[in-house]
Amino acid sequence: MPEVTTHTRTVPLGETVLELSWAASTEVGRRREVNQDAVLADYPLFVVADGMGGHLGGEIASASTVERLRAVVATGPVSTKNIEKALSRAVKDIVAHPETTDEGTGTTLTGVYLETQTDEPHWVTLNIGDSRVYLLRDGEIVQVTTDHSVVQELIAAGRLSPEEAENHPYGNVITRAVGPSDSVKPDYLRLDVLDGDRFVICSDGLTKELTDFGIRHFLEANANPAAAVEAMMAAALENGGRDNISIVVLDVIRRSA
Repeated sequence: MPEVTTHTRTVPLGETVLELSWAASTEVGRRREVNQDAVLADYPLFVVADGMGGHLGGEIASASTVERLRAVVATGPVSTKNIEKALSRAVKDIVAHPETTDEGTGTTLTGVYLETQTDEPHWVTLNIGDSRVYLLRDGEIVQVTTDHSVVQELIAAGRLSPEEAENHPYGNVITRAVGPSDSVKPDYLRLDVLDGDRFVICSDGLTKELTDFGIRHFLEANANPAAAVEAMMAAALENGGRDNISIVVLDVIRRSA
């Protein structure tokens, strides 16, 4: 497992200062031959993409999506409008690539970015598919995003319990993706910027192997983002590593300037 590094950024916010620290890692896992996940962790945008599709299709879809978003970070600003433009470009890249002939080719996309263009800064989560954003706040961990999956729709309709969902045969079937046949508009949610928050952004390769309680445990046991990522990755691999695994941990400190 490659070494994971913690990165930092200080962001002035009027009368307060935001101190961000984060770390990211992606692994092929123990059962897959190719890593179809892609990660972008570059202030102010932190995302994970989990590709799907035969041959190299999924790898190309996730990489194209992340590269288009990387360009948004480089040129700015990161906004819902510019994210959706980037995703439209990524879909064109996917369609045009000779290796992405499978109709099922596409990628999930989930993450969070810091919006500072408004009077009061806030976090914005974005989500397409079943990768997830978690938030640890005041000792409680919450899944912020809602999965776009067959299983989640069954849970929402009251036809399936969360316990039954864990081993459901349609557990890997998602209902939305960044791909040729799907809308590229993510779900968004705005969150307050609070001192002490910790975000986990991950592909389902992590949540197949660790419960929400397990994720909280490793966050609480590891104050440093890189250590938390390494501990969760090691546990996910030890528990089977059935899929590609991608993890970003983002820590927030907000103090007076």
